[in-house]
Amino acid sequence: MTQKHFHKNFVPKNRFKESLGRFVFWLMGGWKLVGEIPKVNKCVIIAAHHTSNWDFIIGIATKLILRLNVRYFAKDSLFIPPLGWLVKGLGGIAIKRNKSINRVDQQAQTIRDADNFLLAIAPEGTRSKVDRWKTGFYHIARKADVPIVLCAFDFENKQVVFGKAMIMSGDQEKDFEDMHRFFLPYKPKHPELSCNGPFARKKGAL
Repeated sequence: MTQKHFHKNFVPKNRFKESLGRFVFWLMGGWKLVGEIPKVNKCVIIAAHHTSNWDFIIGIATKLILRLNVRYFAKDSLFIPPLGWLVKGLGGIAIKRNKSINRVDQQAQTIRDADNFLLAIAPEGTRSKVDRWKTGFYHIARKADVPIVLCAFDFENKQVVFGKAMIMSGDQEKDFEDMHRFFLPYKPKHPELSCNGPFARKKGAL
């Protein structure tokens, strides 16, 4: 993984936006950043556990503070003005929702074609309680040949924690267990809605 163009993952300095992000952190009780974004040109960032709308606020504040050029995919119908201006301004990239198009392949190809790309995804795909993560992000990372970076929202200690860049082995069960293990110590806004995957199932079997 080359680091030659890592600096392109950051937008130009903007004191107002950075201050706004830090103000949000202060307003929410004094949040802080732990760790840093690994120096890779392209990656899929998974942010968990996703149990509240506050996760989005924390995520946007993190993006502003670190000046990250984070992207996310959204259905193309959301890009119609005036809402579309906001969606695009926050890093949105339109994806055509067509049954004849494989969205995973489409998104992976977009990443492969770019020199730099930070894709952010909530692996649960919803704020509601789920027993397992969706697998789209995993297949996107594998097909685009990029690492997955783990990012935890720890509401108990008021911190956003970045983990290392993980290369997926292709053993999905093992890879998911390794990723879930990273998130176990961190409590979301609503712990009862957290998805601990194989660890929840192992606990239930005891």
